[in-house]
Amino acid sequence: MFAISWMGARGLLLLFLISIAVFLVFHWRRAALWLFLSVAGADVLILTLKYGFHRQRPAAFFGVDPRSYSFPSGHSLASFCFYLVLAGLLSSRVRSSGLRIAIWIAASLLVAAIGLSRIYLGVHYPSDVIGGYLEAAVWVTTLLAADHMRGRRRTRPSADKA
Repeated sequence: MFAISWMGARGLLLLFLISIAVFLVFHWRRAALWLFLSVAGADVLILTLKYGFHRQRPAAFFGVDPRSYSFPSGHSLASFCFYLVLAGLLSSRVRSSGLRIAIWIAASLLVAAIGLSRIYLGVHYPSDVIGGYLEAAVWVTTLLAADHMRGRRRTRPSADKA
């Protein structure tokens, strides 16, 4: 469980840096920007919500007690924003439907396992993990809506031409 939990923090940071580098090497600038905005926004949300709610953590079952507040689970929020956005970016570039499904299943299972590991280790209440997932869903949906609106503005006929 410690290894799975690590994938929601330091492992996530390592994979984030590698992903950004790979996207830039392949000239997928928009994908790199999407991933950056998703993770940067997640970090801002984690800090804002933790200091806004000031929820004390439960006593850890294993290891030492983390020093930050409990709500929301930063591991859960960040892993949702990183792994699921990464899955979306990768699956949109893959032709095989089987591989797309495998990418989504792997990302979803990893995000769920990270949240469960935080509860198992006793450093979060289940509501912290669920709250992290919900806030991440709101953030990613906001990014998708903004991108959709931006795309519609680009394709809308100009009033000057009419």
